[in-house]
Amino acid sequence: MFGFEPTEEQKMLIEAVHRYAENDLRAAAHEADESGDLPPALIEKGWELGVLQASVPEVYGGFGERSAVTGALAAEELAWGDLTGALAVMAPGAYALSVLLAGSKDQRSELIPPVIESDWKPFVAAFTEPDYDFHAGDMRTTAVASNGDYLLTGRKAIVPFAEGAVGLLTFASLDGMMEAFTVPKDADGVVIGEREKLLGIQALPTYPVAFEKVRVPAGAKLDEMDASKVLASFNVAMGALAIGLSRAAYEYSLDYAKEREAFGAPIAQKQAIAFMLAEMATEIDGARLMVWEAAWKLDQGKDAFNSAYLALSNAADTVMMVTDRAVQILGGHGYIREHPVERWMRNARGLATFAGMAMV
Repeated sequence: MFGFEPTEEQKMLIEAVHRYAENDLRAAAHEADESGDLPPALIEKGWELGVLQASVPEVYGGFGERSAVTGALAAEELAWGDLTGALAVMAPGAYALSVLLAGSKDQRSELIPPVIESDWKPFVAAFTEPDYDFHAGDMRTTAVASNGDYLLTGRKAIVPFAEGAVGLLTFASLDGMMEAFTVPKDADGVVIGEREKLLGIQALPTYPVAFEKVRVPAGAKLDEMDASKVLASFNVAMGALAIGLSRAAYEYSLDYAKEREAFGAPIAQKQAIAFMLAEMATEIDGARLMVWEAAWKLDQGKDAFNSAYLALSNAADTVMMVTDRAVQILGGHGYIREHPVERWMRNARGLATFAGMAMV
C-alpha cells in the first residue's frame, strides 16, 4: 500500500520545518495572538523554507513535483508550531496548487510563477461561505455566463489577507458544478468587508468578501477543474494541520502531567490522567494514518475524495478531543493564557470550517 518511513528528502524537510515551527512560530505565537498581528518577517521566514516551491514543477518556476504526502508532513509540523502561522505561510498554496490541479497548461504558466517567485505575497483563495449549512457541493456563490464573460454573485468568509490580496481565486457554482475564477481584488462589484473577529487564529487577518455581479472574462475560469481532486487536496491539508495541533497539545499536557505533582506524585501516575493521555495518543496516531492514506491516494492518482473527507472529519473531532483534554489535564492552568492549551483549543474549533485556506 504505502510505506511509513519518510524519504531522506522528506526527513530533511521535516527537520527544517520543525526547527522553524519550534524556534520561530511557537516563540511568536502568544504575542501574535494577543496583539492580533503576525510579523511579516515571521511569515517570510516560513516561506523561505520552500515547501510550496518544492511542490511546483520547474517549468512553472518551482523546483520539485507535487507530493500530497510531503505537503501533509510539512503542514503537520507547521501546525505543531502554531496553526495561525501555518495558515499564513500556506495561504498562497491554496491559490497556486489549485491552479496547478485545475488550470490549463497556459493558465499554469501564466498564474503560478508570480506566486512563487521572490518573496511571500498574498495570493489567496476565497472558498468558504458564511452559511451554517455551507458545503462545497452546493455553493451559493454563482457564476453565470454573460456575453462571453461570467458574472459572479455571492458571499465568501474567512478569506485570509483579502484586503491586501495580490491574487484572489474565487470558487463558485456554474450550472451546479464547482469552478474557480481568478478575480482582481479591485474589480467592480468586489466588496471587502471589515476584518473578522474570530474565536481563534486571531493573528490571521481574515475578511468577508462580497461579489455583486462581478464581471470576469471567460479566461478567468480555470479550464480543467476536477472538483473531487481539489476538494480532497484541501481536506488533506486541513487534516494534517489538525494532526499537528493535536500533537502539540498532547505533548504539552504529557510533559505537564509528568512534572505536576499532587498528593506526593506526578499527576501522570493518576489512572484518570493516564487513561486520558493514552486515548489522546491513540486517536492522534489513527487520525494521522487516515490523512496519510488520503494523501498517498492523491499522489497515486487514485480517487481520494471519500478518504480525504473522512480523514478531515476524524482529524477535526480528534483535535477537539485532544485540546479539550489538554485543558482538563492542566486544570486551572489550562484556562489561563500563561499556557498555550487554551489558545490551541480555540484554534482547533475552526479547523472543520477552514476548508480552502490551505492545500497540499
